[in-house]
Amino acid sequence: MNPKESVRKFWDQASCGEALYLRSRDQEGYLAQAKARYRLEGWMIFPFARFHESRGQSVLEIGVGLGADHQQYAQAGAMVTGIDLTERAVDHTRCRLQSFGLHSDLSTEDAENLPFPDECFDVVYSWGVLHHSPDTQKAIKEAFRVLKWGGVARIMIYHKWSIVGLMLWLRYGLLSMMPFRSLEDIYAKHLESPGTKAYSRAEALKLFDDFSYVDIRTPLAHGDLLESSVGQRHGGLALSIARLIWPRWFIRRFFPDSGLSMMITAYK
Repeated sequence: MNPKESVRKFWDQASCGEALYLRSRDQEGYLAQAKARYRLEGWMIFPFARFHESRGQSVLEIGVGLGADHQQYAQAGAMVTGIDLTERAVDHTRCRLQSFGLHSDLSTEDAENLPFPDECFDVVYSWGVLHHSPDTQKAIKEAFRVLKWGGVARIMIYHKWSIVGLMLWLRYGLLSMMPFRSLEDIYAKHLESPGTKAYSRAEALKLFDDFSYVDIRTPLAHGDLLESSVGQRHGGLALSIARLIWPRWFIRRFFPDSGLSMMITAYK
């Protein structure tokens, strides 16, 4: 199976957050899922995505997932277009918007080969998606291509030098008697879909070197502080014990910019 099909197969089993937070495919279920999502990440997502500024703007979301952020853009009055590698996510988002009387142009597409003409969107938004694409650089170049001049890309990809990365290395490197195992290999094999990547700030700047201005932020979040579940691949007694002894005050004090979520705002 080629890498892209492996990614598609993984997320076709359940969209991100589906198993944990979605109980029904109706308005009540989607409202509950959004409440759970934004309780954990809303303080990061809303200032970053800037939904409230999007009225009248053409917005492309790459990787719609369960559609919570897509709904926010639609409710704000944006002209929204959404794509995802999986039909499952597109179906969820279409069902979600229909239940709230909202509309978007949704389709199953490949972020590395966007089916849109040059310079047609004011905003390209993607939260936690493009690090799963086998060719992340190509996907970001596609985002640049479809942005209008003066437009903005708001893209979150994973941060290599994060507390989550440290946890993964402790579990799959040090405690597995492989202390010299690379973070690239650990992320690729143990964090979400096969081949998942994470980037340093320098690597991220290189990914976005076509853009005229790039801002990068890596705040600590619930996953880094073990204040929530850590994804559909991880659980067990060791993780439960770690939650009880995790030195959150120490991490907040000395490593405030070591979050997994690398939020990149880039202007064309």
